Amino acid sequence: MREIDVATITQNIKEMCIEANHFLTDDMKKVFNQAVDSEESPLGKQVLCQLKENLQIAGDDMIPICQDTGMAVVFINVGQEVHLTGGDITDAINEGVRQGYVEGYLRKSVVKDPIYRENTKDNTPAVIHFNIVPGDKVDITVAPKGFGSENMSRVFMLKPADGIEGVKDAILTAVRDAGPNACPPMVVGVGIGGTFEKCAWMAKKALTRNLDEESDVPYVRELEKEMLEKINKLGIGPGGLGGTNTALAVNIETYPTHIAGLPVAVNICCHVNRHSHRVL
Repeated sequence: MREIDVATITQNIKEMCIEANHFLTDDMKKVFNQAVDSEESPLGKQVLCQLKENLQIAGDDMIPICQDTGMAVVFINVGQEVHLTGGDITDAINEGVRQGYVEGYLRKSVVKDPIYRENTKDNTPAVIHFNIVPGDKVDITVAPKGFGSENMSRVFMLKPADGIEGVKDAILTAVRDAGPNACPPMVVGVGIGGTFEKCAWMAKKALTRNLDEESDVPYVRELEKEMLEKINKLGIGPGGLGGTNTALAVNIETYPTHIAGLPVAVNICCHVNRHSHRVL
């Protein structure tokens, strides 16, 4: 049994909130640079170059990449051989978010109640997804999710007879309806299967998958490539001003489902697909 003080988790969450809001991961930078090089529209290329300059300034001057520093979404896998000490892990995670957003001078965007809308003033609480896994490690992913793209999310409860063509139509419908509102070029996360809430969780988690990693499922790999190609033929383009780079990537996750259903969720992220990953 390995002991980990939750204060360590707090410190790491704090650092990850600040890191994710100022720097893109290497895989995101790679596909972004590829988009700059491949964009065929002069206006689209100009927009991408401005976004690239913005990324450089954010990292050099420690200014958030985007003014919407998101709602903190935390995926945390806790090894079953870990004994957490020193307090409650949920409180520790939220304290890390609080410190990160207050001490990092990040915009506080969370309100206490969805109707009465009083700001919590420290961007807590986070949305936390716990998972118990084998081993003695704690695996943490922090994803600050901006709501320009989050508001473009869709869940489709398809019929099994709709099949893979229905899934393709759902993905394209969600992206087409999002248009410029999701701040393209975007990363598209898709969850197929499970239940209403499971497919939404998969779509969000898919956004954090390293873009250099392909799906283990052959048909999913092909579907990701096909959807990326079709999305980029929609012509929405960088900033919604037209072009050949509407999406940087499409990541799809699947899960077993019921004989009577085919749930599909599409969770879009803007070009600032922020996330930070650490293993303690």
